[in-house]
Amino acid sequence: MTRTTPPRPVDVEDVFPALSAHRRTATRLHPRQGVAKAGESSLAGPLSWPAGEPWPVCTAVHAKGTGHRLADVRLKRRILAEARGRDLSVEERRILDALRPGRHAPGLRDEDPLPLLAVAQLYTRDVPDLVGPEGHDLLQVFWCPFEVHGPDRTIDVVLKWRRSQEVGDVLADQPEPPVAGREECVPTPCVLHPEQVVEHEYLGLLGEELQEGIADWEEGLLDEEDEDDEDEDAYDSSTPQSYDTYEEYEAATARARAEEEYEVDYMGDLSIAPGWKAGGFASWHLTDPAPVDCEACGTPMPPLLTVDQWECDGGSRSWLPLEDRDSADDPDVIDPVGVYLGRGVMRVHTCPVDPAHPHRLGFQ
Repeated sequence: MTRTTPPRPVDVEDVFPALSAHRRTATRLHPRQGVAKAGESSLAGPLSWPAGEPWPVCTAVHAKGTGHRLADVRLKRRILAEARGRDLSVEERRILDALRPGRHAPGLRDEDPLPLLAVAQLYTRDVPDLVGPEGHDLLQVFWCPFEVHGPDRTIDVVLKWRRSQEVGDVLADQPEPPVAGREECVPTPCVLHPEQVVEHEYLGLLGEELQEGIADWEEGLLDEEDEDDEDEDAYDSSTPQSYDTYEEYEAATARARAEEEYEVDYMGDLSIAPGWKAGGFASWHLTDPAPVDCEACGTPMPPLLTVDQWECDGGSRSWLPLEDRDSADDPDVIDPVGVYLGRGVMRVHTCPVDPAHPHRLGFQ
């Protein structure tokens, strides 16, 4: 099934023509739980990995034998999903209690190579905002599921670009690490429903005049809403409603909430799409904006891939796809992947001049 982002509540370039110089496309991946084939774009699915090519490994020295078994993480998620809406059975509770982190790979030493975890496989035919080396149409993303790497003590991400037509025989038995440092480092297998959308630059990176204009416009929208609310209150006070049952009252209240005017704002609705995506702009909602320049050539590096905890959260509900409107509270729609890195969002930035230059990570 396709996923369709609703049209933006306001054509912001019509209100602020100067924003046309601050637009960029992004491809929302719209992951939904399911198992893809090796020749398809996916998250945590089987990769189109050549049978004769060594699997990437983590060679950093850190604790590798202690953590959560990947099989346990997947079993726990499956049990909780099946029990959603009801109480856990005694047997389910017993199983969950037994799924604890521990030294599950005692023979794995800190200095031993650890197979990296396959995170994503993206074909440019599906994800037009991928920008890689010339002639390469397939990106494969890995990470070590322990957040202990480098001076910032973060996760280690490995990117592999390749030409899909050169893969040949696909590796049948694809390795994975026996344990992960945190459950939230393990993505749930997902199929993708890519969709290209338009984004606009983060508010704090626009010119001062444009920022002030947007702030004044948003304030004007709030003033209009306040006036409408006063008119409605005056009408309601003169025409009181009565209900025969509490259920009728609840139903009427729910209808009223659904009909409430949505409060539009630039950052929540008109700027940057939430969720896993390729391309687009970087959000700086938790920190001040900071330059992300290539360490090899100094070129500003846009996001290649954004890893987000939420497909849509409460502050970005206008981005929820039309096909999911009846499932707005479904955890499999709001948080289909089960990954939480940094403070909720991780970006992988690459050099537009030479994608082979070392990438950089950003966390929000």
